[in-house]
Amino acid sequence: MKFVRFGEAGQEKPGLIDATGKLRDLSAHVGDLSGKTLDPAALADLARIDTSSLPAVSGNPRLGPCVAGTSKYICIGLNYSDHAAETGATVPPEPIIFMKANSAIVGPDDDVIIPRGSQKTDWEVELGIVIGRKAKYVTEDEALDYVAGYCVCHDVSERAFQTERHGQWTKGKSCDTFGPTGPWLVTKDEVPDPQNLPMWLKVNGETMQNGSTKTMVYGVKYLVSYLSQFMSLLPGDVISTGTPPGVGMGMKPPRYLKAGDVVELGIEGLGTQKQRFVADE
Repeated sequence: MKFVRFGEAGQEKPGLIDATGKLRDLSAHVGDLSGKTLDPAALADLARIDTSSLPAVSGNPRLGPCVAGTSKYICIGLNYSDHAAETGATVPPEPIIFMKANSAIVGPDDDVIIPRGSQKTDWEVELGIVIGRKAKYVTEDEALDYVAGYCVCHDVSERAFQTERHGQWTKGKSCDTFGPTGPWLVTKDEVPDPQNLPMWLKVNGETMQNGSTKTMVYGVKYLVSYLSQFMSLLPGDVISTGTPPGVGMGMKPPRYLKAGDVVELGIEGLGTQKQRFVADE
């Protein structure tokens, strides 16, 4: 199933996309897509509802982040061998982990704000893993039992803040609106092989990234298991798994985003995003 959250920011309702592509309101059955609702068994129960009995949502409402109640937004750096090569980095012997502040999370088509002083705002299309059950010390073999589904993530980055201001990467990743997430939470039964998903990103209509999760160094099962050795993964947590080549920083000369630019991105089967980049006031 494809679950969504729709409505004004902070007032989103849960919904789903039916077989015809129509948005249906789920709020009579569940309060939000968070907590125990994200357990794979609970999502399976929701999937058994007769979608034709659900109210159809008219118009084109704003879509919010596809999951609520996120306690952690965990990102994996340099997780595509071809992306590491374009940035001049070596593939790390273990996953590079950094955090994106929860205040960065926005809907898939919301405006993205270029922060004050930014000269190097960059793009990154990424596969997101949404956790459905508390995971701690899980093995790779059981890792997918703790996954609710997958989504599109846009790991927007300010490269000067990230790499030239010293310290950790988090400050270059956590600016307000730097975490568009969605449009859909696609349950794992609809994604039989998360390691074979084409993904793309365009800036002002020009294709910049055209890759596949095939080239991930550390796959979904490994990442869920690995992270669970260090911290409890909770329902609603998002793991953004890294990006393929084609980022602005890797171009010669580098190319970065400016106010007025429009970025579109997507992953096969998981939907698309579209953001307008605006200057901070």
